[in-house]
Parts: sequence; structure tokens; C-alpha cells
Amino acid sequence: MTKIRVGIVDDHQLFRKSLTLLLESLPEFEVVVDANNGRDLQIKLKTQQPLPDIMLVDVAMPVMDGVETATWLHSEHPKIGLVALSMNDQESMILRMMRAGCRSYLLKDMPPEILRQALQEVHANRYFNAELSQRSLTDILRDNNEGVLPRITDKEREFLQLATSDHTYKQIAALMHVSERTIDGYREAMFFKLQVQSRTGMVLEAIKRGLVKF
Repeated sequence: MTKIRVGIVDDHQLFRKSLTLLLESLPEFEVVVDANNGRDLQIKLKTQQPLPDIMLVDVAMPVMDGVETATWLHSEHPKIGLVALSMNDQESMILRMMRAGCRSYLLKDMPPEILRQALQEVHANRYFNAELSQRSLTDILRDNNEGVLPRITDKEREFLQLATSDHTYKQIAALMHVSERTIDGYREAMFFKLQVQSRTGMVLEAIKRGLVKF
């Protein structure tokens, strides 16, 4: 079996080493590079062959933080799947990391099985949305009572695109020249159609389905 090559960039050495041990205890993964910040990673990747398939990127690091590191990786090594790791669950930070090129955002207190599933999904299907991790596409289609993905209106698509930004829902309402109640309606409709429960889940699912662009 060809193993999935993983890289880790995190400034906490104990966490980095513990994560390495965890991943290498699983038969489908091997850790090929680790670094304590983005600048250190840039140096190490100059001589690293083969490159990782997936890079786990800590959000809060000195010298070169997670957003800067992910942005550089996405630009210089676009084939590497980026997965953000953090204790910060604020929507604004999650969206920033996603705009920087991350395909999933995981909290550091997640169960090991979620990490395993996320890495497998990102490697195979490009994106992992934890809100959908326990559901198959067949289940989603059945819930919508259709044999195809639900239709998205032009206004809903415009709302989705604005939702990828740092704008609040109130600001989105102003930009779309509609009431906040209308925006609430768009949000609830998209939560239902995409089968998600949060803004970040909605945005990630919209990106995965090609409904919006970063």
C-alpha cells in the first residue's frame, strides 16, 4: 500500500512530536517533514523529496503564521493538500485559512479518528467538512428528495460568495440591498440545501461543489 505522505508545521515541539507518533502508528500515513514555523518549512522543503501529499498547518505560529504559511504553500506547491490545525474556532479565522488555500480546518482537541478521516478525505476528494463526516452523498440526496443536488438560485449564489468574506450577515444584507431577514432566509435555505449547520460548513461545502470561488 502506498502511504499518504504528511508534513507538519507547528511551533509546539511536544505537540508536533506527539502528532508524528500518532500518524506513524497508522498504517496508511508517513510523516516526511516537520517544521516549527513557516520560514523553517520553506527551508526544509527546498531539499525535501518527495514532497508531502498533505501538510498540517498550525494557525498561530511565530515568524510566519498559519495564514502566511498556507498562502505560500498554496502558491508554490498547489498539489499539496492543506489542512489547518488550531484551538481557535472563530469563524473569521477559519475563513481566512480557507481563503489561504486550506481544504479543511480541524480543532486540536478532535478525536484521532476524525484526523484520520480528514486526511484520507482530503487526499482522495480534496476537501473534508467535519459537519458531513458522518453522512454520505446518498443520504444528502435522499433528504432533499431529489436525484440531483439542490438548485441554487442566483441570489443564493451571490449570498454564498459574500459569505466567504469577512463581512457580517448585516454587512452582506447592505451589500445585497436586502433586509437582514432576507439574509436569514438565504442562510437557512443554504444550510438546508447543503446539509450543514454553520457558516464555515456552508462555505466549505460551497467551495467543494464549485458554487463559489476564493
